[in-house]
Amino acid sequence: MSEVSKEQSGARVPGPASAPGEPVVSKAAGSAGSGGAGEPFLSVRDLRIHFQTDDGLVKSVDGVSFDVEAGKTLGIVGESGSGKSVTSLGVMGLHRSANAAISGEVWLDGEELVGADPDHVRRLRGRKMAMIFQDPLSAMHPYYRIGAQIVEAYRVHHKVGKKVARTRAIEMLDRVGIPEPHKRVDSYPHEFSGGMRQRAMIAMALVNNPELLIADEPTTALDVTVQAQILDLIRDLQKEFGSAVIMITHDLGVVAEMADDLLVMYGGRCIERGPAEKVFYEPQHPYTWGLLGSMPRIDREQTDRLIPVKGQPPSLINVPQGCAFNPRCPYADVPKDGITRTERPELKQVGAGHHSACHMSQEERTKIWTEEIAPKL
Repeated sequence: MSEVSKEQSGARVPGPASAPGEPVVSKAAGSAGSGGAGEPFLSVRDLRIHFQTDDGLVKSVDGVSFDVEAGKTLGIVGESGSGKSVTSLGVMGLHRSANAAISGEVWLDGEELVGADPDHVRRLRGRKMAMIFQDPLSAMHPYYRIGAQIVEAYRVHHKVGKKVARTRAIEMLDRVGIPEPHKRVDSYPHEFSGGMRQRAMIAMALVNNPELLIADEPTTALDVTVQAQILDLIRDLQKEFGSAVIMITHDLGVVAEMADDLLVMYGGRCIERGPAEKVFYEPQHPYTWGLLGSMPRIDREQTDRLIPVKGQPPSLINVPQGCAFNPRCPYADVPKDGITRTERPELKQVGAGHHSACHMSQEERTKIWTEEIAPKL
């Protein structure tokens, strides 16, 4: 594909076209991202989102790149504070405060969104892309009934009357499994249980049949039975509408059965990315090993204690020099030249579609994974 010119892409915040060490991906303006086989519906390139604060510059997202195809699911995992939610809000165009500096490229079905007219991006939200927020109780307005909020979301994008929109709201509440939707449509958010609020949030997000659905921690604070129901619901609705889905979570177990691809974030950057099966069974980064080691197994008896990732996530104002994970990495001294603490590793291909940002050689990582890590999981 040809490189996109300034005239084709329109006004953009200046930023490099691709992250260092990654292939340059460009898209002709106006082309349908979901039109060809294997063509990404959403393509993010070198996305950087920084916030100026009194304490210093917070580099919440610092050069993240990924693609999502229509009908596919990308799982974004990492600890709290790794930049997952900020990335999703950046894709949705919800960082509009004066202290937010955004650069890079976000292509949605052939349209570049970074630096695009805010009114245009607002028209895309809800209709072409939608988001399920972490806490539906705070995301929904407490003074308005559930049905009224879904009706508003529908009428913003469709020239229909209140009666038609209300029928659509009841239909969606029924579709997501709310009992007696014709009655519960007039309930307030506080009258719903946590699981029902999450279902109502999903109904609101899907009421316009968006082609991209971002689910930001959709199962947080829900019990495991309701978690499974919510995940099954998202999977079923994805099959029905053919949506591209981004599943954001800190729990690898949540995306184990859903994701086609995984992106592991740490310190505002992507440190591993690839097909879900490869990342789960042939992980190439010590942080991913740590996440897998802290995840309980239900397919066999667990005789040893879970292995936690020692230490705390880094400050995004003062990110450690070199590899951001080096203060917590038990293998930081494997490269004998000390490069782990002086030079930041870039993503390098380690397999088909599989990338990792680690200074250890692939032979060293494979040996450690095979002999030390895998037997303990």
